[in-house]
Amino acid sequence: MKIAILSCFYPYRGGISQFNACLYTELSRRHDVKAFNFSRQYPEFLFPGKTQYVTPDDEAVAVESESLLDTANPFTYGRTLRAIRAWGPDLLIVRYWMSYFAPSLGYVTRHMRKHCKVISILDNVIPHEPHFFDAPLTKWFLKGSDGCITLCDAVADDLLALRPDATYKVIQHPLYTHFGAKQDRNAASAALGLDPSKKTLLFFGLIREYKGLDILLEAFSKLPEDYQLMIAGEPYGSFDRYQKIIDASGCADRIHTDLRYIKDSEVSKYFSAADLAVLPYRSATQSGISSVSYHFEVPMVVTDVGGLKGTIGERGTGLVANEVKADAVLVQIRRFFADPALKQSCIENIRKEKTRLSWMNFCRKLENFVANL
Repeated sequence: MKIAILSCFYPYRGGISQFNACLYTELSRRHDVKAFNFSRQYPEFLFPGKTQYVTPDDEAVAVESESLLDTANPFTYGRTLRAIRAWGPDLLIVRYWMSYFAPSLGYVTRHMRKHCKVISILDNVIPHEPHFFDAPLTKWFLKGSDGCITLCDAVADDLLALRPDATYKVIQHPLYTHFGAKQDRNAASAALGLDPSKKTLLFFGLIREYKGLDILLEAFSKLPEDYQLMIAGEPYGSFDRYQKIIDASGCADRIHTDLRYIKDSEVSKYFSAADLAVLPYRSATQSGISSVSYHFEVPMVVTDVGGLKGTIGERGTGLVANEVKADAVLVQIRRFFADPALKQSCIENIRKEKTRLSWMNFCRKLENFVANL
């Protein structure tokens, strides 16, 4: 089968691009796959981080692609459509995670349905930080897809709320495997300036309002001296409000920060040093960070939002705070460290999930879904 994938690939960085590279690689084992890339993903003024692109010291997978679609320039929509149509795919796959992409991707998909099957992999239907225009734009976009893949039940529920007749399948987010092996905990701690004798919490990834770092900081301030916290990731916007919380916490000496985009080869040391990853999100669908935690066999404490309870709590790979509040997160952190058998149980369940959530299994389920459209 000839499969075209229209989304972001190298030189764009981040979780969506990483996912696409893994998807491309696995599908290429059995199919003729071509990547169609953005020539411009976002105008710079709309992008809150430091850069959209890989830097010279990044190790992102350099998938060969054709860069055509400028999301802010409608004149490129037709050019992208013509290029994909000329290649003649049997299937077009697009990724959708915010309504900004509805006009550009929707134009291509709505016209490509005349020529091949079209499926959308939906990271979000309604974004974490919603706007009044999200629902109408997403409804318009969805009309261009023959079927949709969601990565958790929560996104499927959002899909059905907008399009009750949608043809869809839930296939859980597969695990990233390109971050290398887990390191010795003591060596990783030393590299990060952490005390290996302390209980180590990790907050990892892009720092955005909905991810609830302030909730974790409030919870951490109530933990005793034998705990430490590592915050690693690039802030989207100012970090000042979080720094003020840290400075006023009375435990700033036990809170370590590395406020930048963490390149792939460095991810291992953060998770290798951690005893527990904490995802205190205010809203969520699925989480790419949980997939990284699985890879390094690090249990998690998560909040009961979106698909986190179903994909982590019900799988026994972590603990779920029943409220999006610091005290609820604190209860689960203390519970985790109070029972060594609980940690071992979480790790054993993570190992089972690592087999189930392979890229091969994800792509086989995707192929079966497409065959039945």
